[in-house]
Amino acid sequence: MSHKLNIVADAHIWGVESAFSELGGFNAKLTILENRDITRQALHDTDILLTRSSTKVNAELLQGTPVKFAATATIGDDHYDKQWLDDNGIVWANAAGSSTGSVIEYMITSLLHLHVNGLINIPETTIGIIGVGRIGSALAKVCEAVGMKALLNDPPRARSEGQDAFSTLDELLDKADIISLHTPMIREGEDATAHLINQQQLNRFKGIGLFNAARGGCVDNAALLHWLDGDVSRFAALDCWEFEPSPMIELLQHPQMVIATPHIAGHSLDGKAANTLYVHQALCRFLGLDAEWDMQARLPLSPSSVDIDYSDEVWLSLYRAANTLYPLLDDHDSMKGWAECTATELAHAFSGYRRHYPVRRSWKLSPVHFDTEDAKLLQLADAFGIKIV
Repeated sequence: MSHKLNIVADAHIWGVESAFSELGGFNAKLTILENRDITRQALHDTDILLTRSSTKVNAELLQGTPVKFAATATIGDDHYDKQWLDDNGIVWANAAGSSTGSVIEYMITSLLHLHVNGLINIPETTIGIIGVGRIGSALAKVCEAVGMKALLNDPPRARSEGQDAFSTLDELLDKADIISLHTPMIREGEDATAHLINQQQLNRFKGIGLFNAARGGCVDNAALLHWLDGDVSRFAALDCWEFEPSPMIELLQHPQMVIATPHIAGHSLDGKAANTLYVHQALCRFLGLDAEWDMQARLPLSPSSVDIDYSDEVWLSLYRAANTLYPLLDDHDSMKGWAECTATELAHAFSGYRRHYPVRRSWKLSPVHFDTEDAKLLQLADAFGIKIV
C-alpha cells in the first residue's frame, strides 16, 4: 500500500510537475501555488514544501504545520531560517552548485564586455574573489587560465586549510583592480557577510570595479552609490541588489553602473533545470527513494553550432562569441530601461523578468565556429569554456 504524500511547490520551479507529481512508493498529491499563496493556512496538511527564493521559510510560515521537509530550488538559502528548521526537526535542502556554470558564463561575458570597452585589460587585471566556494573557485580557475591574477578571500577556508592560498579582505582592497563577490548571505557571527563591503571598505579600496553576483545585501548599496560618485573611473556590475526586487533607482540610473541585470546570472535553462534536479534528488534521499526523474528528457534539443565573425582582434572575437551565446546586454538594456519607473513598477518589472526569463542554454551545448585557426583564440576560448567546432 502506497503512503500518501502532500507536496506544495512554487509554480516557478522549472519542470515542477514532471519532477514531483510521481514518486515511487508514494501516493503523491502535488499542489502548485504562486509564491503569494504559499501561506501557513495553505500548508495545513502539507508534508513537503518546495520553494524558490521569494518564500521565507521560518516559524511564521511553518509553526503548527505537518511539513517535515522543505527545499529551495535556488543556490542561496538565506530565506530559510535554518536554525529554527533544525531545532524543529524539519529537514531542509538547497540547490547549491546547480547554477555554477551559468554564473561563470555571466562573469566571463561581463569581463569580456569590460575589456572590449576599455574599462579593464583582462591579462593585466588582478581580480579579488570574495567567497571561494564552487563558483568562486571555478571563476579563479578561469581567470588564471586567461592571464589574470586572482586573489582569494575566504576566511572559513583559510582557517581550515591554512592562510597560504588566501588573502585577507584588506589585502584584496589594497591589491585588486576589481573585486567580485560570491558569498552566501550570513547575517551574524564571525563570518557575517551582510554589508561585508561597506563605506569603510570602499574608502580603502584602491581598485576601480566591483561585481556582485552573490547576494544583494553583501554590499551596502548606498555606500556603493557614494563610491561611484567619488571617481568617474570607477564602475560597478551588479546582478544582485540590496532590497530586491526594489533596488535603489539612483544606483540603477548611475552612468557608472556598467552592467545591471535583475538577478538572472544563474538563470540559464540548464541551470534552472539543475536546480530542480538537485531538489528532486534531495527529496528522494529524504524519502529513501532512487532518484529517477530524467532531466535531460525534459530539456529541448541542444542548439546547433553558430558562426562567429572572426576579427583579427582576438578579444573582440571572443566577446562576439560570448555575447552570442549569452546576450548579456539584452538583460542590461531591459533593466536600464526601468530606470524611470516608480519603485512599485520597478519591483514588478524585476520580478516579472526573472519569472519569464528568455531561454538561454549552457555554453557547453552551444558550439561556435570561427573561420580561423588562430592558436591564441582557440586557446583562450577553451579556457573560457567556449566550445569550438
